[in-house]
Amino acid sequence: MAESRADKNQFYTEFIIPEYVQIVARILLKEGYSCYLVGGALRDVVLSIEPDDYDLATDALPEEMLGIFPKAVSTGIRFGTVTVIVKDSAEVRHEVQVTTLRSEQQYVDGRWPAHVRFVKDLDEDLRRRDFTFNAMALDFSSNELDGKEEKRKWAIYDLFGGRDDLDRKTVRAVGNPAERFKEDGLRVFKACRMASQLGFSIDPRTFDAITQTLSVAQKISMERIRDEFMKMLKNSNKPSVGVELMRTSGLLEIFMPELLLSVGVEQPVYHSDDVYTHLLRTMDCAPVDSRLAGLLHDIGKPQKAMGDGHFYGHDVEGEKLTRDIMKRMKFSKSEIDRVAHLVKYHMFYYPVLPEDATETDVEEYEAKKWTDAAVRRFIVRVGEDNIDDLFALRIADASANPTSIFQPDEIELLQKRISEVREKDMALKVTDLDISGEDLQKIGIKPGPRMGAILSKLLEEVIEEPSLNDKKVLEEMALNIDRDQQQ
Repeated sequence: MAESRADKNQFYTEFIIPEYVQIVARILLKEGYSCYLVGGALRDVVLSIEPDDYDLATDALPEEMLGIFPKAVSTGIRFGTVTVIVKDSAEVRHEVQVTTLRSEQQYVDGRWPAHVRFVKDLDEDLRRRDFTFNAMALDFSSNELDGKEEKRKWAIYDLFGGRDDLDRKTVRAVGNPAERFKEDGLRVFKACRMASQLGFSIDPRTFDAITQTLSVAQKISMERIRDEFMKMLKNSNKPSVGVELMRTSGLLEIFMPELLLSVGVEQPVYHSDDVYTHLLRTMDCAPVDSRLAGLLHDIGKPQKAMGDGHFYGHDVEGEKLTRDIMKRMKFSKSEIDRVAHLVKYHMFYYPVLPEDATETDVEEYEAKKWTDAAVRRFIVRVGEDNIDDLFALRIADASANPTSIFQPDEIELLQKRISEVREKDMALKVTDLDISGEDLQKIGIKPGPRMGAILSKLLEEVIEEPSLNDKKVLEEMALNIDRDQQQ
C-alpha cells in the first residue's frame, strides 16, 4: 500500500483493540508479513459497537500461517482461512480468524468462486468485498502495537468511502453492485439485513441491482437464506425494515410468498391496519425469541377472510402455513413445532371483571371464567415450556394494534391462576398418572395403540377431576374403557 495512497484514503478513529488480537498481529509482522484488521469488526468499532469477533487479513499463505502458529486450525484452506489459537496475558484462550489476501474469479451458482488467487496487494482483496463499510482496513504495520487495551486513535484505510456511507447511514455495494450480487447471491439478502440491523437505507443503485439479480438469489440454498433472515430478526431493533425491503425488492417471494398474500387484506373488526402491516408491527413488538411467531401469527387470515371482517379458523390455518414455510426454510423439527404451536394457540382469551362491573358484567364473567380444569387443559394444550412465549406473543399482538380490546390484566390474572393450579397435586401428562403401562398389562390390557388410547383417556379424566388419580380407581376406569372399546 503506497504511502501517498494511504494518506489520501485514510481517517483516524478511537477504539480499543483487544490484547489477543494485537498478539496475533505482532507475530505476523515480526515474521515479515503484513496484517490488517478487516470486515465487520472494523465496521462495528467505527460505529462504536463492540464486535463479536475479529477477522484479520495477511499476505502470509495458509501453509505459512500454520508454520507460524503450530496450534492453528485450517478452517477454510481453499479460501486461505486459518483459525489461530492464542492466549492473552491472563492465560485466557481466544480464537482469531486470519485469511490470506485474495482475489476471486468465475463465480459458480452465485455462491463460490471457481478460482481463488492469493495476492499481496490489499486493494485487490478489498475490491472483492460486498459493501463499502466492510471494505475498510486497519494496517497494523502503520500503527503502534503495545498490547495495551486502551482507547486510542488508529489509522483506517478506506478505499471505497465506507466511513462516508456509515455517516450517511447507507448500505452501498463496492464497485458495480450488480457484479457483486452476481458473485454471491446471498449478498442481496445481507444488504437488507444490514440496513435493518444498522437502521440504514440502501443506496438506490445498490437496491436496483437487487431487483436485477433475483435469478442469482434464487440459487441460494434455503439454509443460507434462513440463517441470514434469522440474523435480521434477532439483531434488528425493527426487523420490519428488512422484511419490507425484501418484499419491495422481490426477495420475499423467493422464500416466504405466503406473507405477500397478507398485503392489503383489511381487518375492519378490532384492527386499524391490514394483515401485513399488523404482522410486521407484532414482530417488532415481540421479544427476540418470539419474533418469527409474531411475523406469522396471522399468516392464515388471507385464506380465512369471511368478507365481514372476521377470519374464523385462521389460527389453525396459520399453524399449517407456518409449518409449510419453516419446513421449506429447513428449520429444525423442534423449532417448527415450537413456532407453529404458538401460532395455533395465540387466540386465547381470559375474561377480566372490570372494577366498575355491573350486575350484567358479573353474570357474563361467571359464565366465562375459567375453572381449574380449564386452566389445566390450557396448560396441557399449550405445553408448560411454551406458556411464557405465548404470553409474550399475546402482548406483542395487542401492543401492535392500537384498537385492540385486549387488557393487560388478562395475562397477569391468568399467570396467577396458572400458579395456583400448579401448586396443587395434578397430572398434566401420562407419566404423571398413578398408573403405568406395566400396571395395565397386569390387569390384562395388551401393549399397543389400544393401551396408548386408554392412558390418554385416563389423563383426560384426571385433568377434569384430579381426585381420580388413584391407582385402584384408574385400574377400574381402564378396564371399563377397554370393554367399551371392544364392543
